[in-house]
Amino acid sequence: LALRAGGTQVGWAFQLQEPGVVVALLVLAALLTANFAGLFELPGLPIRGGGKPASAFGTGLLAAFVATPCTGPFMAAAMGAALLLPVPQALGLFAALGLGLALPFLLLGFVPALRRMLPKPGAWMERFRKLMAIPMGLTALALVWLSVRIGGKPFALLALLLVAGLLMGLLVTGLLQRRGKLAWPAFGLIAAPFVVFAAFALPAAYDPASAGAEESIHHPVAFDELVLNDTVQSQGKPVFLWFTADWCLTCKVNERVAIERDEVRKAFEAGGVVAMRGDWTRADPAITKFLEQQGAAGVPLYLWYVPNQQPEKLPQVLTPEMLIERAKAR
Repeated sequence: LALRAGGTQVGWAFQLQEPGVVVALLVLAALLTANFAGLFELPGLPIRGGGKPASAFGTGLLAAFVATPCTGPFMAAAMGAALLLPVPQALGLFAALGLGLALPFLLLGFVPALRRMLPKPGAWMERFRKLMAIPMGLTALALVWLSVRIGGKPFALLALLLVAGLLMGLLVTGLLQRRGKLAWPAFGLIAAPFVVFAAFALPAAYDPASAGAEESIHHPVAFDELVLNDTVQSQGKPVFLWFTADWCLTCKVNERVAIERDEVRKAFEAGGVVAMRGDWTRADPAITKFLEQQGAAGVPLYLWYVPNQQPEKLPQVLTPEMLIERAKAR
């Protein structure tokens, strides 16, 4: 809200459009994976600091930062309203979202009967921690793929080199920790050259043009509002316009389940439907402005245009039948 009040065009999950943020999250996910797997120990890490306020704040910050890239399928209306409402009401909406994220912890804290249902501390906690290394490792792999999509392959390879250097340092750290020796100076000596090299090399390697657009069986036209208006009004063709991002899980599910289907492609061809895609993986002021005009805080957004009619906003959970029916209605 502060950025928007200052005139900056940003939308929901705008932080994932920044290559530096993606690399930072990749490093964090890789380090947490190594920690969960038992490679090294971080007894003073804020997100593992027990019941301290700093621990609770760190846990909530990490959860909100990583786990909320999409507005779909349930937050679209609330986030759209937050764009239009005054600041106090918008803050109220964000507070309600925060309450939803914190609700499981609040219930455990204030309902003793629920706490009694939890298993007692024991050896299972160590096994569970190591098991959690699997989803965290998968998160790191997803961030590697996202770094390729945002900055290109050379950028992603340099990010992986940085991660490899840090993990090498943590491996030595873990070995020294298990021998009861002072470990962190060794980590600093190993990690520092990789960090310095990455600080200079990553910006130079950033090349979003080399990432290219993701392939689609529809061969969609890239979003352009002038082309959109010309296609619908001047050429009299229906248009299916969708806005997506590689970091949006709901977007990817809808594309796999509903949009990128051969029967949908055939229906579009038979009905003369033009497919147009807005890729918001990287910051795009034109897309951000258009999303705001549509009352959308982020992606996914699906619009169906028919000549001489108002565009129809489709649900954020699509089915192939929705698209095929509209294409046949042409």
